[in-house]
This record gives sequence, structure tokens and C-alpha cells, in this order.
Amino acid sequence: MMEEQKGIRLSDSQRLSWLRLIRSENVGPVTFRHLIAHYGSATDALEMLPVLVRRGGGRRPIKIASLGDAEREMAIAARMGAVFVGIGEPDYPCTLRQSDNPPPLVAIKGDPDVFRLPAVAIVGARNASLVGIKFARIIARELGEAGYAVISGLARGIDRAAHEASLDTGTVAVMAGGLDKPYPPDNLELFRAIPHRRGAVISEMPFGWEPRARDFPRRNRIIAALSLGLLVVEAAERSGSLISARLAGELGRLVFAIPGSPLDPRAKGTNALLKNGAILVTETSDILSAISPLLDRPGLDDTAFLAPEADFPTIAQPNETDRDRVITLLGPAPVDIDELIRTSGIHPAAMSLILLELDLAGRLQRHSGGYVSLLYG
Repeated sequence: MMEEQKGIRLSDSQRLSWLRLIRSENVGPVTFRHLIAHYGSATDALEMLPVLVRRGGGRRPIKIASLGDAEREMAIAARMGAVFVGIGEPDYPCTLRQSDNPPPLVAIKGDPDVFRLPAVAIVGARNASLVGIKFARIIARELGEAGYAVISGLARGIDRAAHEASLDTGTVAVMAGGLDKPYPPDNLELFRAIPHRRGAVISEMPFGWEPRARDFPRRNRIIAALSLGLLVVEAAERSGSLISARLAGELGRLVFAIPGSPLDPRAKGTNALLKNGAILVTETSDILSAISPLLDRPGLDDTAFLAPEADFPTIAQPNETDRDRVITLLGPAPVDIDELIRTSGIHPAAMSLILLELDLAGRLQRHSGGYVSLLYG
């Protein structure tokens, strides 16, 4: 059953400002959200970026995406038939919105209704065995027949098999590069087919961005975030699929694995997952029975993200003494932000702004779980 989505539509000018802000240097999902919270809009945040960088000790001006750059990227998306969707809008994927630090803006081409289906991710080896490919197709087809969308990464092997088997029931391909840079090239026809059947392709990366090795873990996180559970069909001991499984576990998603022969190196990763608590799968009903209790979870209404927030009162502005105190307390080892607030005695709103300044100046690294560390050099 499709979930009704709530939200507020961005205006054309808001969408351009959002695109400019997220494409600006040192602005990631966490920084973006704090900027909107502090300044009420992406337009006002863009104006404040140079000031914040100077306060954070930046040694050079920050590179801010220009209006022309944003308009050109919008034009490329329009020519492709893709759209940019903001996190508070109705077509933004609900499960992605409920994950940790979701991208504030994603590019989507295809049927937005596919994101309203409950979803299961299927990932696995690129050099998959014939048995693995056959099993992935069976699981994907039966999940589709049960009303689920299938999420994967358009890679060779297991990913491709999962997409092909769910083209007519609902599938989503998550890209590591821009939507105009599909990878690998031999899956180009599949990439073109997905939006024209019952599916969509999605990316947080800029148009024109060629995927690099470090972009694939980011893609894998979105694969996990879009799903209620993630199935690993085949995976070697050191595999990107195991990264996807770890990320799914961190996001509170169910992790499933198919057992394999101890003699097959492509089963070492999946067998290890099973030893560490993954749910064993030998048929589709194993997945359906584990996920069905999750379908009644209430949705998240995040429309407030589009409006000015009052989380950070303007009266709590940091001074130079506060900034020096925070920099002294920080070091290369990650520390908890709440502990930093307690130790420093600085107001949470002032602390948030100081960390934002350091982040934009390229001096701060954010870690999962609300930890931060100082970057040197």
C-alpha cells in the first residue's frame, strides 16, 4: 500500500538557493540543516557564508556556487527529464528522510510513486555466480509481487539481476555520480529503462560528476536508507556489499543474508554476516515475515524544514572567548558535542554556531553519533 506523502513545495527561487547552498564548498547535509535553522532560508545562509568562514579561521574565501552554476545544473536536469526534490517536499522519499543526515536535495528521474512503496535493498557481488544471480532474480520478483520496491546500485552482477526482475513492479537505482554519468557503461540500457517502466534513478551528486571510489560508500548509505531491510546475496570477505550491510545496521534497518558454501569466496562475507546476527534467508517469506511488523510505523512530517526554525535564538551569539575555548577543547580525537557543551559551559546555540563556523572553514570533521574533531594543517 502506498503511503500518502505530506510536504510543502519549494518555489523555483527557493530550489535554486537550496541547490547553490548544497553545492557550495564545505556544505554537507548537517551543515546545510544548521544553516537553514540559524538563518531561516538558504538565501540568507548564502549571504552569511563568507562571514562564517572568517569567524571560523578560514585562510581563503569559500567557494560559493553561483546562480549561473545552479541554473545550468537545473537546465541539464530538465533536459534529462529529472527534477530536484527537497527534503520537506511530498516527493522526497520518506524512508530516506527518516535516516541520519539525509541529503537535503536529491535529483530524481522516473516515477515518484515508487518511493511510496515499502522497499527492500538487494546487493551483492559484481562477479556473481549463476546461482546467486538466479536467486536474486527470484527474490526481487517475489518482493515485487508482494507490493515491495527493490533498491540497488545498478552495479554488475547481483544489482543488475535485482533491477531487471523488478522493472515492472518497482525498482530504484541509486547512483554514485550525477544522473548524467551512469556507471558502469554496460548497464546503460538498464539505466535508461528503469525510469520508463515502474521505477526511478536517484542521486545526491551534481550533474556532470564522474563517480569515484569514495563516492560509492555514500551511494551505499542511500541504498540502505531507502529500504526497510537490506539483503546481501553474495559478498566476498572485503566487499562493498558488507559496507552497505554495516550502514544499514547503523541506520536501524534489518540486515538479511543468504548462506553459501564455505568453499566459495563469494560466500565468506554473507556467512560472516550470519554469524554476526544477520537474518538468514532461504526464501522470500523470510524477508516478508521480518519486515511486515515495520509497515505500521508512523511517518515523519518534516515540512518544518522548509520554514524558518526557532531552535537557535539570536540572543545566544558566541564571542571570541567562546571560540577560543572550543578550539582548545577540540583535538584530533572525536568528542561528543553534548559533552563539549557541558564542559565548556557555552550555550548550545552558540556552540552550534561555532562548530558551523569551523566546519565551513574546513577545520572541523563531523563523525556519526554527534561527535566532532578538529582538523589540522
